[in-house]
Amino acid sequence: MSLRAWLAAIMGGLALLTLVAATALIVLTNAQNHSANTLGNSVEGLHLAEELEIDLLIHFRLSGVTGPVEVTSERIRGRTLQSIESSFPRLLDGLNRSAFGAPEQALIREVDEHFRQYLATQREAARLPLRQRAQRVIPALDASLDSLERLVQLNVEEARTARESSADLNRMGNTVGLVLCGLLLVGLVTGTYLLRRIAWQPLRDISQSMRRFGAGRKRTRAPVAGPTELRDMARTFNEMANSLTHQQEQQLAFLAGVAHELRNPLSALKLSTALTERSRAQLTPERMQRTLALVGRQVERLDRMVGDLLDSTRIEAGKLELRPEVRDARELARGVVELYRSSDGGHVLQLDVPETPLLVRVDPDRLEQVMANLVSNALKYSPSGSRVDVAVRREQEDVLLLVKDQGIGVTEEEKGMLFAPFQRLGDARSKRAPGVGLGLSVARRIVEAHGGRIEVESTPGVGSTFCVRLALATQEAGGAVELPAATAPVPPDALH
Repeated sequence: MSLRAWLAAIMGGLALLTLVAATALIVLTNAQNHSANTLGNSVEGLHLAEELEIDLLIHFRLSGVTGPVEVTSERIRGRTLQSIESSFPRLLDGLNRSAFGAPEQALIREVDEHFRQYLATQREAARLPLRQRAQRVIPALDASLDSLERLVQLNVEEARTARESSADLNRMGNTVGLVLCGLLLVGLVTGTYLLRRIAWQPLRDISQSMRRFGAGRKRTRAPVAGPTELRDMARTFNEMANSLTHQQEQQLAFLAGVAHELRNPLSALKLSTALTERSRAQLTPERMQRTLALVGRQVERLDRMVGDLLDSTRIEAGKLELRPEVRDARELARGVVELYRSSDGGHVLQLDVPETPLLVRVDPDRLEQVMANLVSNALKYSPSGSRVDVAVRREQEDVLLLVKDQGIGVTEEEKGMLFAPFQRLGDARSKRAPGVGLGLSVARRIVEAHGGRIEVESTPGVGSTFCVRLALATQEAGGAVELPAATAPVPPDALH
């Protein structure tokens, strides 16, 4: 699982908990608001009902049904039947506005009806004797008071229910808040622990491995653990460490190989010089000629190795200059073949060129160096008496320089590592052929600097065919170009 997925899961969980907490807070707030409104309406209804009940009793007292009226109470003083009757609609309208639920509204309609009946009864009994008036009005009054009492009880019950609901909601809010706070705390602790275990620990292991590797412990490797990104980072570091370690080993092996290769011709030169000094009196012209020929070959061998080293260094630094000019590829190939025909008598060197010129824009010295390296390798790794073919061909807008041998060949796996510097394949090493493993690497870079490429077809035990592919020149041009610096490491192990 990737680090992004882990972070997304943790942040998603925390966001979900936050959303749940916000939703619960909104729900509880709405429920509390509903309870508060219910409680307020119940209290308001209770207050209006009680006021209506008091006004009804005052009206009954002022009507004189129970006898002469004594205006002693503060509520009665200054009030008239007309003012009280005009307050009834206002109070009943207030009850309707504060009513909550269908039962209360039905009960308010019943109170309104009883009040109407009470007032109608008062007006009808106004001309009756006092005793008869009381008998007619008191039942209507009792019905109104009874309905008002029931309305008061209903409002009291609603207020009690609203208060209990508010208390329950308050307790529920406290519980939900504590639970959500606990969940958020657990989520934060769990997320921190998981990030520490999943991301921080592998990252620290990679950092420590890098530090130990930089301190010189070249066998240190980072553990491949944790999210995908950190596993990729660890694998990348391990690959880099393996590559650097391998390169260091290759450099040491290269230095040892160079020292060994330089020692062989130096030893031959030293031996030739010593023999000449000891037997100066017995030196014949033939012996002197053979000694000079041996010295010349060893010096040529040293010059080639030193030249390859210098060319490789210049190529890597981007300092090798090319001086291109338009030349006939046939003549360049013919010159290389003639050179090796005169110096090698154990192989059959065959040249095949077309009748018409094939012009290429190249640095002739460098292209001859490339062809000489390919022909030299073909002779070096082919059995004595075998045939080496050198050919020049045209393929559409390209010129092909082909060198085909009957030598040891290379496998498909080895083809990808064929042009690496300082490396030689197993069969090449086993044959103890001279060289430090730079020829093909230098040749490839020179050909690429000309805008071409080298292709290889090979079968182990049958032979190899190297093909230098260059663009066909259409017009003559001069000037100098620089070989670009190496931009990437070349695969290890190569045949030279």
